[in-house]
Amino acid sequence: MREPAGEGRLMVHPVDTGASEFRMLRSLSASIGADPLLVQGAGGNTSIKQAGVLWIKASGTWLKNARDDEIMVPVALAPLLDAVAHRSPAAETAGQFTLVDLNPRQLRPSIETTVHALLPQKIVVHVHCVETISIAVQANAEALLEERLRGLEWAFVPYRRPGLPLAQAISERLKPATNVLVLGNHGLVVAADTVAEAALLLQRVTGLLARPPRPSPLPDLDALLRLAAGSDYRLPASVAAHAVATDLASCRIAASGSLYPDHVIFLGVGSVIAGPGENAAAVVARTGSAPTSILFPGKGVLMRRDANAGAEAMARCLSDVVARVDGAARVNYLSPKENAELLNWDAEKYRQQLNREGVTLQ
Repeated sequence: MREPAGEGRLMVHPVDTGASEFRMLRSLSASIGADPLLVQGAGGNTSIKQAGVLWIKASGTWLKNARDDEIMVPVALAPLLDAVAHRSPAAETAGQFTLVDLNPRQLRPSIETTVHALLPQKIVVHVHCVETISIAVQANAEALLEERLRGLEWAFVPYRRPGLPLAQAISERLKPATNVLVLGNHGLVVAADTVAEAALLLQRVTGLLARPPRPSPLPDLDALLRLAAGSDYRLPASVAAHAVATDLASCRIAASGSLYPDHVIFLGVGSVIAGPGENAAAVVARTGSAPTSILFPGKGVLMRRDANAGAEAMARCLSDVVARVDGAARVNYLSPKENAELLNWDAEKYRQQLNREGVTLQ
């Protein structure tokens, strides 16, 4: 797939044709997970259907570890599909359908297991591709996609909360030949009957949706260090994370609300913007809280000192997404109700807990 730094063009590595499809999926998953333009932190998931079992990435685990760690969870496919068809609340907690004997670590399946189950193809790959999200957050997303994906069997699904609501929305738009889904304010799903075909389809779609990011000024690191003095804030791990604040068009887009679910889960609702003359301590005093990140327009970003790898990944993702949204575009933001649904949903609370228990970056 892409080079780990995300800067090279998407490419498919040759695979050992004698290796099992499962092993090939793990290799593809790790390659995808190493590219911050495709997957950030614990986001994204992959799956394979074998002998009535859906093997899917576990909630809260990182795709980049798929090659070396056991992160796939076995789910009984037929009972789960029956629950989805009958709109049973049980489909919301796919963990009820896991095969305990094959899941010694007692991992929970991804919150998007129902999406993978609905698609008939053997291999399903779901990524939070920044190229896709930058289109999927726009009010005219479907028209933009029509221009770029003409000739493919694709469908656009307006935003629904991940889980059963999203699965139901997909089932309403799914056609027998559909193998590409663009999820509003969320990401991209591709499906195929082999890992190699899924990798090639992912390459094709992301290539068609790619556009260069808007150039951004360099951060003012000296100013940021002064603004962080005496506070519980520090510079982000990635220099690329600053672009959301140094580019004022990006800053305006971020300031208006939450763009996609993982931002809410790992960074909180919306973005906190420092006012003129405010330092980090003043922002905390004004807001009455300690936001995970603070944007200082024209200068850069500060992260709370205890922000972990998941939060860091999402801070970089925000910069990557908004830099690809035209400054004049009409953007669909998650509503207050949609933000609350994410924060109060048990499945996402589990991911938030795993995120809090993650390794803190110093």
